[in-house]
Amino acid sequence: MDSVIQRPEVQDGDDVGVRLKAVRKMHGLSQRELAKRAGVTNATISLIEQGRVSPSVGSLKKVLDGIPMSLADFFTLRFDDNPQVFFRAEEMPNVGTGPIQYRLLGVTNSKRKMSILYEVYPPGQDTGPDLLSHEGEEGGIVVAGELEVTVGGEVALLGPGDGYYFNSRRPHRFRNPGESDCILVSANSPPSV
Repeated sequence: MDSVIQRPEVQDGDDVGVRLKAVRKMHGLSQRELAKRAGVTNATISLIEQGRVSPSVGSLKKVLDGIPMSLADFFTLRFDDNPQVFFRAEEMPNVGTGPIQYRLLGVTNSKRKMSILYEVYPPGQDTGPDLLSHEGEEGGIVVAGELEVTVGGEVALLGPGDGYYFNSRRPHRFRNPGESDCILVSANSPPSV
């Protein structure tokens, strides 16, 4: 199934109708649902969004009460400050430098509080002979293949569906001892990439 990713196409200064339509969609409401919540007709919402009717402040407040949203929030909401929500595979760059792929989710969000990675370890590849250690926490789940995870003095061989979660200050290392790619989805906070 090929779904379509849509983002609101609203710029500051756009008219009330364009803004209302974007806010309504952002909240996942149909015109009919918003009209019902606000106690107005479906036609009222439709006419405002088409720019065929310019609502009074009182009428607009009544419509926004159905979301609920204040007039101040409605007029000051900056759509261009809303970071991208959905990402296609080609929008996740490989931030690794070696044979291991680290495809970063949400690279366009400069205010990320965590890194979510789609990792691919080719057979025999590892994070290096030295154990890693850094601030934060990390966890991951193996999607395919095998991953040997060393954390402190503990070593485990993980397969599909298995996972790990630990304080990143504990020395750690990852290695694919298998004969096929190991695919892993991991997260760490604070973001390390």
